[in-house]
Amino acid sequence: MALTKIMIKKLALVALVCAMTGASMAADNVGFVYVSPIGDAGWTYQHDLGRLQLEKETGVTTSYVENVAEGPDAERVIREMAKRGDKVVFATSFGYMNYTLKVSKKFRDTAFVHVTGYKMGENMGLVNARFYEGRYLTGVIAGEMTKSNILGYVAAFPIPEVLQGINAFIKGARSVNPEAELRVIWVNSWYDPGKERQAAITLISQGADMITHHTDSTAVVQAAEDEGVYAFGYHSDMSKYGPRAHLTATTHHWGDYYVKTIKEVQDGTWAPISVWGGYPRKMIKLAPLNDAIPEELQNRIRNMEEQLTVRELHPFAGPVIDQSGATIVPAGKNMTDEQLNKMNYYLEGVVSTIPN
Repeated sequence: MALTKIMIKKLALVALVCAMTGASMAADNVGFVYVSPIGDAGWTYQHDLGRLQLEKETGVTTSYVENVAEGPDAERVIREMAKRGDKVVFATSFGYMNYTLKVSKKFRDTAFVHVTGYKMGENMGLVNARFYEGRYLTGVIAGEMTKSNILGYVAAFPIPEVLQGINAFIKGARSVNPEAELRVIWVNSWYDPGKERQAAITLISQGADMITHHTDSTAVVQAAEDEGVYAFGYHSDMSKYGPRAHLTATTHHWGDYYVKTIKEVQDGTWAPISVWGGYPRKMIKLAPLNDAIPEELQNRIRNMEEQLTVRELHPFAGPVIDQSGATIVPAGKNMTDEQLNKMNYYLEGVVSTIPN
């Protein structure tokens, strides 16, 4: 009987997990679950750099499975890692949250860390980076350099962390250019280069001369390079995919956190806490600035990075006004972490609608 595509996919995943399991049975093994291919740039690539740093600085054995869908496949991979005796499992995508929590309840001797998300357990912690800090800075650059006053944003899913980035970007832009407007296209995928590229080209056709993305591939930067507009990479420095177009990128750095976590597990001091790190923890920084950015603006951006590091600058300092004109945060106040983590709206300046 012919195998269906679903059966083939499941058999391939089982074979991969079995191979991975046989490859390393060390008691100090650490497992990583990735939602997309590692490649040489993007979300998963940055986590893999952290994994490599972890191996180098602690000597532990690590393994990973890449391109794991946010569904039953994720639960299966996470369970196999715990079953073979991994001391720590890092699940690195929002949609792994419930599966990680479920498996953690069955394997109490394993430490689980979920990247992004909001649920915790007795042996499951959380980590995230304050992506919105870098987004605000790239928004300032976009607001200063746009000629059309139309900015474009390719986004994956309308969850709070994505909306934080969108809103920080337009807030930064409008802090220097009140005429700037932002258009958003949702692709409903973390990694789909074809959809990402098409969304970018659509935004450019609508007049956007500055585009960015919260997706995993380099497709948006490549589209900007091809179409002669500017772009901001995300997760990684993506300048080699758009040497002219790429003005900078909000980059994420996980290695120090991974090293600290493993050392705590090894010495018995680890506890399942929630960590949300930004510039002060060196988990966020900008990629090198393109020479196309005026020198005065480059200096201003570097000064703002220093302000973020010492918490003198908050991207969501009031007044924060939503798309309908309602005041979310009054002047003189900063948006709280609780408010940030419940963000489900656009700020003024975004001219698109959030999908249901």
